[in-house]
Amino acid sequence: MVEEYSVHADARAMIRKLRDEGIQLVWDRLEEQEPQCGYCALGLSCRNCAMGPCRIDPFGEGPQKGVCGADADVIVARNLARAVASGAASHSDHGRDLVEVLAKAGKVKAYTIRDVEKLKRVAQEYGIDVTDAKSVEEIAFELAEAMLEDFGSKKERIQLLSRAPKKRLEIWEKLGVIPRGIDREVVEIMHRTHMGVDNDPVNLLLQCLRTSLADGFGGSMIATEVSDILFGTPEPKMAAVNLATLKENEVNIVLHGHNPIVSDAVVDAASDDELLKLAKEAGAEGINLAGLCCTGNEVLMRKGVPMAGNHLIQELVIGTGVVDVIIVDYQCIMPSIVDIAKCYHTTVVTTSPKAKFKGATHVEFTPEDAHKKAREVIRLAIERFKERKADLIKIPDVKPVELMTGFSIEAILKALGGSLQPLLDVIKDGSIRGIVGSVGCNNPKLKQDNSHIALARKLIENDVLVVDTGCAAVADAKAGLKTPEAAKLAGDGLRKVCEALGIPPVLHLGSCVDNSRILVALSAIANELGVDISELPVAGAAMEWYSEKAIAIGAYFVASGLLVVLGVPPPIYGSKLVLDVLTEKVEDLTGGKFVVEPDPDKAAEIILRHIEEKRKNLGI
Repeated sequence: MVEEYSVHADARAMIRKLRDEGIQLVWDRLEEQEPQCGYCALGLSCRNCAMGPCRIDPFGEGPQKGVCGADADVIVARNLARAVASGAASHSDHGRDLVEVLAKAGKVKAYTIRDVEKLKRVAQEYGIDVTDAKSVEEIAFELAEAMLEDFGSKKERIQLLSRAPKKRLEIWEKLGVIPRGIDREVVEIMHRTHMGVDNDPVNLLLQCLRTSLADGFGGSMIATEVSDILFGTPEPKMAAVNLATLKENEVNIVLHGHNPIVSDAVVDAASDDELLKLAKEAGAEGINLAGLCCTGNEVLMRKGVPMAGNHLIQELVIGTGVVDVIIVDYQCIMPSIVDIAKCYHTTVVTTSPKAKFKGATHVEFTPEDAHKKAREVIRLAIERFKERKADLIKIPDVKPVELMTGFSIEAILKALGGSLQPLLDVIKDGSIRGIVGSVGCNNPKLKQDNSHIALARKLIENDVLVVDTGCAAVADAKAGLKTPEAAKLAGDGLRKVCEALGIPPVLHLGSCVDNSRILVALSAIANELGVDISELPVAGAAMEWYSEKAIAIGAYFVASGLLVVLGVPPPIYGSKLVLDVLTEKVEDLTGGKFVVEPDPDKAAEIILRHIEEKRKNLGI
């Protein structure tokens, strides 16, 4: 049974251990929920007002309209729209937090500008004067103020939309989906989905595209750019991944969540001589940091901090018995980790006022006191180290897997000699048939990481370069696909390219907000070729998605002209109209569409056919 839950030996070992100890896990809770609500799975339930909750009978025998009169098409579209709004709000609020820190950079001890060149480059895009007469801090403040304007509604369009190809902008203009302000589009969806407002399902779906673009070219792109400016633009480096990165003889602190504001301060503090001395006095040989989910990806990309794992590892990591503190910020953090931590000596520390957990220890971080709070949490971890229970300690008997990380767009361009032309040349001559972005989460309904890994293997075998982010990136790393040696698993064309550049066939682009790096890269390639993104031999895939953020991500890729393959069916099957629009008719509007295919081999075949069709149309 455990073999059905994960492809990884470290995960399976911990599942067995925790079950033997009587601890309930995410898979157990999923089983308790079965059978899950069929109305909800189809998107046919509605509780948007107190006249409900309502549901539509998919077989036509029961109610066909809610109390207000909304039919299946309206209810499904409204539900999807609210999910897009939530996903876009999550990424965008993440971006806003970073912008607020940027405004204070250099004025507070914890945060300085690590990439001045990128600061000036992005500032110029916003029309800011970056002459030598201004200090770095002044430029940072002006950029932060300008970026905050993107969150409002005074502008006709958000600034970084200018990175999109001209043809793509013309398509968005024609459809009326140009995002005017990040917050404005989220608010408008919430308004439209209130009872008695927008009851045209197609109109609602267009607003989904507009709001998702406010995320992709707005909140997420801002988050990525500001993270690079504040914490350094990633460059290639070697690191390690899996539960064996935890160390029994050291204080272990796990960094979990999505925003690098907290984790960066902790990484800096962990090398403090005074704290290292305290750890040794407590009987530890040092202080070891390990990442989970996208906060882990952030510090992995920039600092080389090892990764413990992705979304479905977060409960299991505690079961090793050697995690002294888990520091969390927000997003994708299961409330269950607090309950599981109580079975061990582990303390869960929350750090954000917008993400408190019942039973956790709250240590709030602000830009002004981040270093002080980081030291406080590390001291707590040292104290917890003394309370470990020897009989509960078990780190899986596996070796850490090596990976090459740090592939920002700047790093890729540097590897190419500063120009996209070498990449375009190998795409034109067929050495690389196309590029696929593999993104998204883990979902306990699927065998952990199996679909991510199987898809990536099949694609690279067929000379398709894979770029990945988030949980998909961790999955491919654990499978050994992220070392230069993995080039031997690729087709002859891709293998030769990777060997020439000393890179893996699967490139790690970062956390889930860093999907915006894919948008930047595709826009640049399209601009270089003088075509639209929809004409390129590229595609996206989210094979194990679970979150509302993933819905927003998928929507902005489709809005940008990409085929996006989903491995988990979205809750839209209760409306034939919504299903037809998103999987067929939207292609006539944007050039992109969704395809749902749970089988990774079949998904790969769909993508490969799509890539070959695009190559044929381009005459390459």
